[in-house]
Amino acid sequence: MKVLLTGGSGQLGQALQSSAPTVIGAEPLELWAPGRAHLDLSDPQDCRQAVLTWRPDWVLNAGAYTAVDQAEREPQRAAAINGVAPGALAEALSELKADGGPPRRMLQLSTDFVFDGHQGRPYAPESPVAPLGVYGATKAAGERAVLEVLGGQAAAHILRTSWVYGPVGRNFCLTMLRLHRQRAEQGQPLAVVVDQVGCPTSTTGLAAACWRALSQVQAGQTFPSILHWSDAGAASWFDFALAIGELAQAVGLLAQPAEVVPITTADYPTPAERPRYSLMDCSATRAALGLPGEPWRHALEAVLRQLALATP
Repeated sequence: MKVLLTGGSGQLGQALQSSAPTVIGAEPLELWAPGRAHLDLSDPQDCRQAVLTWRPDWVLNAGAYTAVDQAEREPQRAAAINGVAPGALAEALSELKADGGPPRRMLQLSTDFVFDGHQGRPYAPESPVAPLGVYGATKAAGERAVLEVLGGQAAAHILRTSWVYGPVGRNFCLTMLRLHRQRAEQGQPLAVVVDQVGCPTSTTGLAAACWRALSQVQAGQTFPSILHWSDAGAASWFDFALAIGELAQAVGLLAQPAEVVPITTADYPTPAERPRYSLMDCSATRAALGLPGEPWRHALEAVLRQLALATP
């Protein structure tokens, strides 16, 4: 089975490649993760040509414009990568299906930022979207494009996730590790927002969920169009930063964490407005995948231990 993976150089893309199964369903996996020289997600024609050339059974679209604040300054580029590219990939898959042959499907990675955070309880997959900023709006547009093109063929699957981090790339966890070290050395506190609530998600667990989704669909399981996946539990950014310091010290990555002090969103204004509460209800997805949700602190400790082992 042939899978075209976009965003292969990103933190999730690397996790997907390192954890890729050898077989999906009853077929050996052929995974193509083209670099930017071979696939420019800001160019819809490039997206279309990649699909028509490679002729994949699945597109796993993990590529995205994820710089939330920068998206407010580059709305056209964010829209091209997050909104237009998924539609172009889906349309090319639909063209292949029209030519006959096996079903052509797509798993589109999306985000909790499609919600405005005003609901006050975990968002179910069927909850209406209402993004606050450019990033969330463009990701919601990408969802709609994929569902409009492939949804009628039961070939479109959207997997929303939240607060993604891992041992590589640019993410909150790695940034906080650096700041903990710096602030502790300087004897200064680390101020982190306390009134935004969601759930951290390790790339390890997220990659496992993606591959399980592809495997289950290939095995003939009826699957919902929209899935929610995060690690288990809830946290504020303050909780996450505090846990990073505590657990990093426990595994030997930090001699001493910095003091973490809570601040409000109003104390730390950003170009993009964030949802205050974006916790997602993942129960239906966990049941469909047959995967339990790992508590987010356990997942975080595993990532930090991995980093500790890799540190000379």
